[in-house]
Amino acid sequence: MRPALTFDNLPALLHSPRVHAYRFSVAPMMERTDRHFRVLARAVSKRCLLYTEMVMGRAVLSGRAERDLAFDPAELPLVMQVGDNDPRRLAQCARLAQERGFTELNLNCGCPSSAVRDGAFGARLMMEPGRVADAVAAMKGATSLPVTVKHRIGVDDVDRYEDMLRFVDVVTEAGCDGFIVHARKAWLHGLSPKENRNVPPLRPQDVHRLKRERPSLRIELNGGIESTDAVVAGLEHADAVDGVMVGRAIYRDPLAFADVDARVYGERGPAVTLERVLETMLEHTRCWVDAGGRVHDVSRHIHGLFLGRPGGRKARRVLAEAGAGADLSTLKRAVRTLEATTTP
Repeated sequence: MRPALTFDNLPALLHSPRVHAYRFSVAPMMERTDRHFRVLARAVSKRCLLYTEMVMGRAVLSGRAERDLAFDPAELPLVMQVGDNDPRRLAQCARLAQERGFTELNLNCGCPSSAVRDGAFGARLMMEPGRVADAVAAMKGATSLPVTVKHRIGVDDVDRYEDMLRFVDVVTEAGCDGFIVHARKAWLHGLSPKENRNVPPLRPQDVHRLKRERPSLRIELNGGIESTDAVVAGLEHADAVDGVMVGRAIYRDPLAFADVDARVYGERGPAVTLERVLETMLEHTRCWVDAGGRVHDVSRHIHGLFLGRPGGRKARRVLAEAGAGADLSTLKRAVRTLEATTTP
């Protein structure tokens, strides 16, 4: 079992080739990990590494940077994930990420949607490791930030372990700082993006084997992680990876990971409770509304906080019925509904 990270032993651990600072991260998820959900995730874990939604390189460089890349410093550490296949654009994105204060830059080589398939990026790039290497080299040449790649264990019929190993080896030569491996293959034809998250079988053993055979690389496991127990199991495996990434499980029920900082990082502090997280989100919503935003931008992300809790169904109904017309009083009413049910 690896030692937990604490402020006292952090310097020594960071010099170990098998321990990295970011042992737990929240996956980039389209339509989910915007700045508002990232605030919620940060309220659950002070130490996790957060990701933006995948931003399109061409779009960001064409005037959408303010919309797609805005964040609050409280969200840090934060990775900008970009989808593109052109080294020149990616180099520009890398410079932009550094200028805006991101912690790392990540290239998406795992998304299986038709848009990225037809645009020859996302998971499609796994079939062209040389192209990915050129992209990584361009990004590395444009920034001092770490540059990582998120990918699948395979794509279509190019899904042997040896195929993934070759991909990793080629991209490593370009200076890639780490690999986040979704332990399912992707089918670019025949399965929807949603089906690609569930239908192909999980093969975490391939990710653990990759770490065993390339021990000096930063290797993180993604896919099928549903609880803090699963996070810890991945980090304590005989071929333990350097980090574990959680996706839709934390969106569905954020408080299922309320103990992750204590168990993964050895943090000793106030317990993460529903009340504390709701307090954070209410204050965030007030600030967002004062800046001209809509309550619905925030409230659509907090339904998971009510999952399986007394009064939760009523609270979710309050938000659902208001929909995009929700205001701050709607959110407060939902919280009061919950509190009235849980207070003795």
